[in-house]
Amino acid sequence: MKNTQYSCIIIDDEPIAIRVIGSYLEKFEEFKNVGGFTNAIDALKILHQQPIDLIFLDIQMPGINGLEFIKSITKPPTVIFTTAYRNYAADAFEVDALDYLVKPIPFERFLKAINKFLDQQKRAVNEGHDENEPNFIVLKSEKKNHKIKVDDILYIESLDDYVKVHTTQGKLVCYTRLNALGDQLHHFDNILRIHRSFIVNTKYISAFTHCNVNIGDKQIPIGRSYKESALKRLAQ
Repeated sequence: MKNTQYSCIIIDDEPIAIRVIGSYLEKFEEFKNVGGFTNAIDALKILHQQPIDLIFLDIQMPGINGLEFIKSITKPPTVIFTTAYRNYAADAFEVDALDYLVKPIPFERFLKAINKFLDQQKRAVNEGHDENEPNFIVLKSEKKNHKIKVDDILYIESLDDYVKVHTTQGKLVCYTRLNALGDQLHHFDNILRIHRSFIVNTKYISAFTHCNVNIGDKQIPIGRSYKESALKRLAQ
């Protein structure tokens, strides 16, 4: 399994709670804290802009509480609830929360939740990967289902409600969003999201700067919000 960095956000109406969880996350290189939000509605924008793997979510908040918020999302990321109230635990696990942390949260308890998340991700990769079989995804284009080997993908670009998949064999235009396809490809070693509109296969990158990468004669920009994690991966 590759050295994956998981993107996470913190939603809590108490700024001090955001700072505490943020400081805990800084101790783990596997996690990138994309941002902290004092209300759930403000967090929706980032959820629509890029894939988020994990949300640390308070329950009692003004406007919409954490439970209502997570129920409103069609395919929510993994959720760890962080709350001062013990009496919502049953409701939290009904929405498939990974864990339920009661404030004030000791680091040792936080560590247990983090390990639970990492174990969950490892199991998901192992269950979905057969080392004896090539890695394929199936993409629908022009009313046909195309079996595409992931290693043959050069890069993928977003066309709003469509994506154009560039492969060593040619191009496919598919009716799907880049975020959905990114979720399918998230755990493949060479696949890297570098921009809100681009996913690339690092295997085919011939050169890169802090602003862009080159694949063949195509120069692809690195988005500002992806720059830190992308350059870290490319430097490896």
